[in-house]
Amino acid sequence: MAEIKLATEARTEFGKGAARRIRRANQVPGVVYGHGAEPVHITLPGHDLLLALRTPNVLIGLQIDGKDALVIPKAVQRNPLRGDIEHVDLLTVKRGEKVDVEVAVQVEGALAPGSNLLEYVMNTLRVQAEATNIPQSVTVSVQGMDAGQSVFAKDIPLPTGSVLVDDPEAVVLSVVTAQAEPSEEDGEGEEA
Repeated sequence: MAEIKLATEARTEFGKGAARRIRRANQVPGVVYGHGAEPVHITLPGHDLLLALRTPNVLIGLQIDGKDALVIPKAVQRNPLRGDIEHVDLLTVKRGEKVDVEVAVQVEGALAPGSNLLEYVMNTLRVQAEATNIPQSVTVSVQGMDAGQSVFAKDIPLPTGSVLVDDPEAVVLSVVTAQAEPSEEDGEGEEA
């Protein structure tokens, strides 16, 4: 995974008014914390941060007060109407350190012929991976699966160096039979 560098500035003003001024300047307020250090309040470039966060579990390189920091997004608050980022919490990580993250589950292949539907019980899996080698997603084949069959967390192949954190017996995907809609003929003649 490539590291994305972002310019930051330490923040000394706090509160709603200060946050609004930061956002009007196309910046995003944020907090960097982790490893027992005091939280550091920062501002980040809004557009660059938005582009960086398009990659799930992105690794971001920051320079805060002359010190380099490696972080991953922990929580992102978005405006519910406009969708722009209002605040971001970033977690400090070190190279070689293992972190717990959620990765998207993707499927490939076609189900067995018939009226089968694929039901996602879980859209993501929690895995533990090295901070500099976090997988973007995991892929599982559903080729030829028929109604009643399931894919468990333990059945999904993980990238090298990743370890499953979720319950291995948890159902991730399930194949079900499509329910037929009742026809209009079934409902006729029942009015009394």
